[in-house]
Amino acid sequence: MITADISLKDAVRAANWAQLLDAAQLARVEADVFETFTPKGGFICRKGEPIENWIGVISGMVKMNNFSASGKAMTFTGMPPGSWFGEGSLLKRETRKYDTIAVRDTRVARLPASTFHWLLDTSLPFTRFLLMQLNERLGQFIGMVENDRLLDINTRVARCLASMFNSHLYPGVERLVQLSQEEVGLLSGTSRQRANQALQVLEKQGLLLLDYGGIRILDLDGLRRYEGSDEA
Repeated sequence: MITADISLKDAVRAANWAQLLDAAQLARVEADVFETFTPKGGFICRKGEPIENWIGVISGMVKMNNFSASGKAMTFTGMPPGSWFGEGSLLKRETRKYDTIAVRDTRVARLPASTFHWLLDTSLPFTRFLLMQLNERLGQFIGMVENDRLLDINTRVARCLASMFNSHLYPGVERLVQLSQEEVGLLSGTSRQRANQALQVLEKQGLLLLDYGGIRILDLDGLRRYEGSDEA
């Protein structure tokens, strides 16, 4: 379990990929990684910036965002504690293609690009981990396109919550998801009010419980299979 007061060292050691490293590799990671803090609503990184770090969420919540020419925001995904992101741009050595914004006060770990590439050169298990990471990320985004184009809002909210339970991308998530209704709306591309309606529909179906401090998932497989309608 990842808690808000976890240390940087413990957060790194808890990462799936760090457990694949040998002692020398882990020692270099611990020597090079550093932490930054971003308040709610602040930018962790901006579109167009050079990629200097691989980023892991220690505590808080991050959304991957972009804006149209008219200023309309589009949220691609949310990243809870335990998530690491930015590997695609690091591998391509390109500038960042999206903004990442703190949904709440957030601590992140930053592993310098030079250390990231050194791990690629020296650790076959780390390379295999990244292949799996990219494959899972691709599947996630294909699912998001399908959800956005084909599904009603109730089902989009259900799939949004279910997508948080990916043991490879989000290893720290537990059955009590600490998301507000506003955050669910942001991550599923709808308003807070409409997200609240959808959550009530899903609660009536016995799939979740609107609990103090978050949303308690009762039937994860049911959320993944859910196909409803926009009728509340």
